[in-house]
Amino acid sequence: MLDGNARFVSGSPQHPHQDVQRRHEIAAAQTPTAALFGCSDSRLSAEIIFDMGLGDLFVVRNAGQVTGESIMGSLEYAVDVLQVPLIVVLGHDECGAVSAAIESIHADAPLLAPAIWRQVSPIVPAVRRARQEQVARGEDDADISSWRVGQLHLRDTITSILHSSELISDAVASGRLGVVGANYRLAEGTAVPDVVLGVAEDSATT
Repeated sequence: MLDGNARFVSGSPQHPHQDVQRRHEIAAAQTPTAALFGCSDSRLSAEIIFDMGLGDLFVVRNAGQVTGESIMGSLEYAVDVLQVPLIVVLGHDECGAVSAAIESIHADAPLLAPAIWRQVSPIVPAVRRARQEQVARGEDDADISSWRVGQLHLRDTITSILHSSELISDAVASGRLGVVGANYRLAEGTAVPDVVLGVAEDSATT
């Protein structure tokens, strides 16, 4: 996946597995190389930024990559039924859900629609920790770093996945499954690994 991302960044994508032959090959069954859980942001199209194609990724997305019942069911399906060897959790900069979570802690913040609030509220603990870090460094906490919030939330998301699913945590513990958390930089196009667990550790930087 990092090789594909490098091709995308350099402007030399190969667009693999996007032809008629590939479509016919996978019509009866899928064997993706990884499951990717990422944000729904329109700038975060997984198969494009990793230069992959049909049948390569099992993609699960929602705003802010926030775990929940449907997310966990999809990821467990990928691990248990499709036998993927890797889960990638992908965050990114300039995330609208992260910005909404940051804004929500201010006293004069406008009320969010109930469903939007339920979606972004799991990000608020990362906002509070980022603010505490800035205060501890003697910095003004009025302008909380959205990049740092996103990084902390990415790590929280991985922790939530492992705590929510015995199936997934056991697969990681046994060495059958790797989990990588990465942050995507919109302007650069790069996916930068931040958390590496399980069998993926040896290959995450290759």
